[in-house]
Amino acid sequence: MTAPTLELIGAPTDVGASVRGAGMGPDALRVAGLQQTLARLGYAVLDRGNLAGPATPWTAPDQGLRHLDEVVAWNRSVYDAVDAALGAGHIPLMLGGDHCLAIGSISAVAWHARRRKKKLCVLWLDAHTDVNTGDTSPSGNLHGMPVACLLGHGPAALTGWSGERAALTPDALRFLGIRSVDADEKQAIRTLGLNVFDMRHIDEHGMRHTLTEALQDVDEDTHLHVSFDLDCLDPAIAPGVGTGVRGGPTYREMQLCMEMVADTGRLGSVDVVELNPALDVRNQTAEIAVELIESLFGKSTLVR
Repeated sequence: MTAPTLELIGAPTDVGASVRGAGMGPDALRVAGLQQTLARLGYAVLDRGNLAGPATPWTAPDQGLRHLDEVVAWNRSVYDAVDAALGAGHIPLMLGGDHCLAIGSISAVAWHARRRKKKLCVLWLDAHTDVNTGDTSPSGNLHGMPVACLLGHGPAALTGWSGERAALTPDALRFLGIRSVDADEKQAIRTLGLNVFDMRHIDEHGMRHTLTEALQDVDEDTHLHVSFDLDCLDPAIAPGVGTGVRGGPTYREMQLCMEMVADTGRLGSVDVVELNPALDVRNQTAEIAVELIESLFGKSTLVR
């Protein structure tokens, strides 16, 4: 069986973030050898280069939302690129940029999954749940709101892109690595019934048991999407992120997570976001990201 073609889609913007630098993330991943690493696993890898979009104006929030017009523009570009990749039968890897870009990426994935009558499962690897809205966000930064938008609770300009008001139902989401949640987000998680495997859960049950729980209903009819925020990792090993939070998964824990996702054989699309080279040390976070993505696409120590 021929390996699927992987398509790299750079989205070099920090339009939804609180600090500058995430716009350099796609090229840092390229410098760390992402394309060559995936090619060595036997994949054909197409690098579509970087999308274009508006500059980040760094203005104050307007009605609780910061840079809304620019966020919409960037997400439209991401949506179109991911839509085209999936339409060609490729696996898109959206290289961010900040996590607001998952609105466009996952909306396109949801549209394709629905059209193909596939069940969608989104594994959200992050220190944060990103379920704020303009009414609850303390900052107005839209990289803290993509989940709310995908669930249909964001501004009208960022919802409904998948053909339904909500691109995702709550049971399609599995959060992993969570350890920083605002008070209003805690209430939203309870109200929406979201599946959150926080760091305490990983500490108490281990990564293997946690992933078994998170992926228990993934089958041959599932499109599995991984949205990988680099701040999911502990900043002691991955310092190149804008909103690092101590106490994240270790390198080995995250590598096991990626290997277990690969074992499902259902991975259909990926986001890699919030890499901030301006805050990194000799590109080590990008290099770790590439190693983990390699595991996500099937590298293992032994043939299993």
